[in-house]
Amino acid sequence: MKNAWITKWSILLLITLTASAAFADTPPRPNIVVIMCDDLGYSDVGFSGAPDIRTPNLDSLAKAGTICTSGYVAHPFCGPSRMGMMSGRYPHAFGGQYNLPPAHAGMEDYNKLGIPIEETTISTVLQNAGYHTSAIGKWHLGEEADYHPNNRGFDDFYGFLGGGHNYFPEQYAPAYQRQSQAGKTNINDYLLPLQHNGKKTTEDEYLTDALSKHAVRFIDEASANDAPFFLYLAYNAPHAPMEAKEEDLAANSHIKNKKRRVVAGMMTAVDRGVGLVTETLKKHGEFDNTLVVFLSDNGGKSVFGSSNAPFRGVKGDPWEGGFRVPMFFHWPHKIPAQSFDYPVSALDFYPTFASLAGAEIPPAKKLDGKNILANMAGGTNPRENDVIFSMRHRAGYSDVSARRGDWKAVRFANQPWRLFNITEDLGELNDLASSNPERLEELISAAERWSQTHTTPLFFDSPGARDKWYEADMPNFDQTFQIKVGAPPLKPVSHVTDNDVADPVAKAPLMTKSGVKLKRGDSTLEHFIALEKAKWEKNGWTWNQTKVEELFNQIDTDQDGIASGKEKKAHWAK
Repeated sequence: MKNAWITKWSILLLITLTASAAFADTPPRPNIVVIMCDDLGYSDVGFSGAPDIRTPNLDSLAKAGTICTSGYVAHPFCGPSRMGMMSGRYPHAFGGQYNLPPAHAGMEDYNKLGIPIEETTISTVLQNAGYHTSAIGKWHLGEEADYHPNNRGFDDFYGFLGGGHNYFPEQYAPAYQRQSQAGKTNINDYLLPLQHNGKKTTEDEYLTDALSKHAVRFIDEASANDAPFFLYLAYNAPHAPMEAKEEDLAANSHIKNKKRRVVAGMMTAVDRGVGLVTETLKKHGEFDNTLVVFLSDNGGKSVFGSSNAPFRGVKGDPWEGGFRVPMFFHWPHKIPAQSFDYPVSALDFYPTFASLAGAEIPPAKKLDGKNILANMAGGTNPRENDVIFSMRHRAGYSDVSARRGDWKAVRFANQPWRLFNITEDLGELNDLASSNPERLEELISAAERWSQTHTTPLFFDSPGARDKWYEADMPNFDQTFQIKVGAPPLKPVSHVTDNDVADPVAKAPLMTKSGVKLKRGDSTLEHFIALEKAKWEKNGWTWNQTKVEELFNQIDTDQDGIASGKEKKAHWAK
C-alpha cells in the first residue's frame, strides 16, 4: 500500500511539473495598442512619405515594424470607418453607412442610436478574454447608455462621444459655460466637457496632450496588473478645427504653407504623445510584449492642408486618397521590419487581435477580415483573390470602388466606370476600362454581390442627407452597377506639398502707427483682421470683414484702437 501511495503521488507530481513547464514555455499574451488619427493624410507622417512633416517617434516604430503601404479602412469617412474596425465588418452590412449626427443637429431618434448592440465589438471579445481595456479620445459610435464605450467592452473611457472637439480648454470651456448658462440645450458637440467613465471632467491641457496623458495613466494602471491590456488611443488630430499650439507651429516654421503648417503642428503633438506612450511601455517592461498598430480613420482633407500624395482623392472619395491610409504594425521580435505591399484592411484587426489574445469569437459573429499575422511574418498575400471595397452614398447615387490584386474599378460622381492598374498608376490617371472589359466586369460583379449584403441606413448625419436618400429612392444599385465605360479623362493629381507657398503668418506689431507700445497679446485692427482671416480660412468659413471689424469694436471696450490681451480675455469669458 505504501508503494502504491508513493506511485500515485509521483505521477501527480510529474503531471504538475509538466504542466508548469508547459505554462512557463507559453509566451504571455501581448498587450495591444491601437493608435488612430483622424483625417490624417497618407503623406502627413514621415514614414509614409511626408517631405515636410516630422514625426520621429512614429517613424521609429514604423521603421522597426511592418509598414503597410496598401493599408485600407472600411469607409472613406469617420464614423463608418470606426464602426468597421470595431465590428470587423463593413458598416454597410448593419446600417452604419453614415456618420451619427451631432447632438446639436436635433435628430433625437438618431442620437439615441449607435453601432448595433448585436455587433459584438473586438473590445468586448478582448475584455471577455481577460484583457484590461481602455478607449481614450474620440468615440463617435453612439452616446446613449447601450452604445457608450463603458458598455461596449471598455473598462476605462476618457474623451468625448461625438465626432470632434475643440482643442484649447481656455476656449471651449468658457464657450460651453456661456451657452449652458443661457439655457441652450443643443450645444455644439465640439464644446462639451470631456468625460471619464460617464462623468463630466475638466481639462486644462491642449486636447491632444490631454489624451496622451490619459493613455500614459492607463498604461501605468494596467501594468500593475497581471492581465494584458488593450488600449484604443483615438486622437482627433488633425481633424478640424485646425488648432495647433504656438510652440508646435514654431517647430514647423520651415513649412511655408500656413494651412500645412497647422497640420504639421497638430501632428507634432500627436508624435509627442506617441513618444510618451512608448517610453511608458518601456518603463514598465511592456514594450517587447506589446503590439502597436497605427493608422488613420480615412484620408486627409487637402482644403485644410493635408496631403494624400501620391494618391488621387480626399476624405470621402472612392479614390485611393479617400480610404488608403498610413498604417504600420510594430511588435519587437515578432513582426519583421519590412515594407508590406499587399492589401491590409482595418477589418483584419478583429480576427488578428482575437487570435493573439486566445479569445473566443461568438459563434454567430460574421467577419469580413482575416487573421493576417502569418502572412505578415511570411511576406505573403493575405487576400490573393479577395476584393477590397469602398462605397460612399451621395445625393441620388453612390461612389464605389473595388480592388483585387493590381486592379481597381472605380465609379465616381455618377460617371461611367473606370479601371486602373493600381500598382503602376497610383494617381489613378490612366483609365484601362475599354481595353480590359472582362477584368472590369469581374470587379463590378464582385461589388454588386457585395452590395446585396447591405441594409438600409439606420441613421443619417444630417436632415439633408436623410431627405435626399428617400427623395432619390436610394440606393439605386440597379443603376450603379450597370457596366458603362467612356468616363471623361482625368487631370493629373496635385497635392498641397507640390506648391508650398503661402502668405506668412500675421505677426503682432510692436507698436501702433501713432507710436503706442503694444504688450504681448494686444492687437491693432489690422493685426486682428489678419489673425481672424487666417482662422476663418482654416475653418472654411466665408470671409466677412465687416463682421470681424464689429467684433473688434466689441472687444475694444475703451475704444483706444487696441484690442488688448486683457480685453480679449474678458470678452471671450462672457
